[in-house]
Amino acid sequence: MATLERRTSPGERLDHQALRVLIADNERIARKRLRWLLEKEENVEIACECSNGGSVVSAVKEHQPDLVLLDIKMPDMNGFDVIHALEPCDRPAIVFVTAFDNHAVHAFETCALDYLLKPVAAARLGKTLMRVRHHVRSATSSVSPQLAANANPRFSVRCGYRTTFIGPEQIDWIEACGNYAILHVDAQNHLLRETMARLERVLRSAGFMRVSRSAIVRLNRIKEIQTTRKGHRFAVLRSGIRVCVTKSIRELAARLR
Repeated sequence: MATLERRTSPGERLDHQALRVLIADNERIARKRLRWLLEKEENVEIACECSNGGSVVSAVKEHQPDLVLLDIKMPDMNGFDVIHALEPCDRPAIVFVTAFDNHAVHAFETCALDYLLKPVAAARLGKTLMRVRHHVRSATSSVSPQLAANANPRFSVRCGYRTTFIGPEQIDWIEACGNYAILHVDAQNHLLRETMARLERVLRSAGFMRVSRSAIVRLNRIKEIQTTRKGHRFAVLRSGIRVCVTKSIRELAARLR
């Protein structure tokens, strides 16, 4: 495992749009190529190289990278095992880099930002890094101090040079995405670095309910509950969006009343 000595604060990296990248691949040649490509990019720091899944989990906690370029097939733990082993609050942006194209759907289900096939082209990697930088800037959204006090929670969402404050009454529903949450506000989506468990706890008194592991819904936005022939249930919002419901319908109905 090779590391850089210099460490920068998240704020410094964000201000200069520098990305702290961890390279994870069991093949030395593949790691060498990714390093060579990254060294051609501006404002990129290679925090660490790992050759197996277990070392990736440890390195993420130690080096706190912004991005992990993650191979899928590695010794002891594959790429998906690595993601599940990371605590949501520790999970950085993930981009899979693999020789296999049959894992793409599963990769995006884990909220990976991109899926690159080997050998990675410089231009393709450059586009991915642009996407990751946008993600990192968006992810600077934070919860205002009121949320910690569980009173009148507001969310500060940063977009470029502007910071917008969003109150619970503006939110239609919240969707889990890795170690982030997506606030759905009308036709706009805002990325927030916060756990669903904490949002559920804080927003319950504001008229929200967690209807599944990956969704929290504002109750007065629900128009009806639909059940399919196969037994799947959905909350249909006033906007027409359907949100999967796995929690008890009896509990949901009671909350709606």
